[in-house]
Amino acid sequence: MTDTTTVLIVEDDDALRERLARAFASRGLSVRTASSAADAQREAAEDAPELVVLDLRIGQDHGLALIPMFLSCDPQTKIVVLTGYGSIATAVEAVKAGALQYLTKPADADDILAAFFPQASKGADAPLQSMSLDRLEWEHINKVLADCGHNVSEAARALGLHRRTLQRKLSKYPSKR
Repeated sequence: MTDTTTVLIVEDDDALRERLARAFASRGLSVRTASSAADAQREAAEDAPELVVLDLRIGQDHGLALIPMFLSCDPQTKIVVLTGYGSIATAVEAVKAGALQYLTKPADADDILAAFFPQASKGADAPLQSMSLDRLEWEHINKVLADCGHNVSEAARALGLHRRTLQRKLSKYPSKR
């Protein structure tokens, strides 16, 4: 990482975007920000960033749809996807699309930099923790939903649930691990 390393933060939450921008700038990176998918595309077209912090949901847009665009601008771009609603299914989708890493919020600048540069992070890895039954259910539902192309009715049939029951389960926040 050099002082000319550029990071583009694509986040619709103004407070988080600005906090991350200040944190990265204080660590010597050149920071650009985007609050929408259109802003992100414009920023990438002007000058492709080396690093991208990409929110999974940017307003009404899906952040994963931007990954191919970033990589077409510069195949060496490293992308870390941030989300408040993490699931294994979307993590797999993000990595398959070309993201380097997938982090759940809250994540601070040090967590994100460690995701970009794992060899530079210090300390031992955290011990593995088993997931709660609620979290396992959430992960399974999201995997089935992704396998069904995010069609709730089809996923409900595959899971043997009523569509409204599945919608209710999806509207809840995922449980903590």
